[in-house]
Amino acid sequence: MSRSLKAAIWLGGIALLAATAIDTLAVIGRHLGIPVTGSIELMQAAVLVSGALGLTIATIVQSHARVRLFVDRLSPAGQAIADKVSDTLSLIFFLALLIGSAWISMDLWDAHEKSEILGVPWRLLRLFANACLIVAAASLAVRIARKVQS
Repeated sequence: MSRSLKAAIWLGGIALLAATAIDTLAVIGRHLGIPVTGSIELMQAAVLVSGALGLTIATIVQSHARVRLFVDRLSPAGQAIADKVSDTLSLIFFLALLIGSAWISMDLWDAHEKSEILGVPWRLLRLFANACLIVAAASLAVRIARKVQS
């Protein structure tokens, strides 16, 4: 496993732990009458980082959840075709997400959008999400190209 992949796993894990800690503190704070200001904004940022990295890492290492009930009953040639179709549909989906997200990013780029309470810069988080979608789509495109060549 490459260093960059390990770093991404650690970053995603830390973001997930941060989201858990933020929400735990917010719940405890509500029960004690001491609300944690901006906890929802921080949760959104942490979940975006962990989710985008999780999607990207799962795509790179080919560990997405799959329902194998039907595919396992196919012949080896049928399974290969099903994998190619699955990868192609996933690539189309990621590209559609990327196009929509990039469009929103471009439309709102000059708005200098920030969260209301803490001022979390949504522009940077959109760039991060778009970068993760680019990496995931590129990984799928390379995988599809290799399968076509073989």
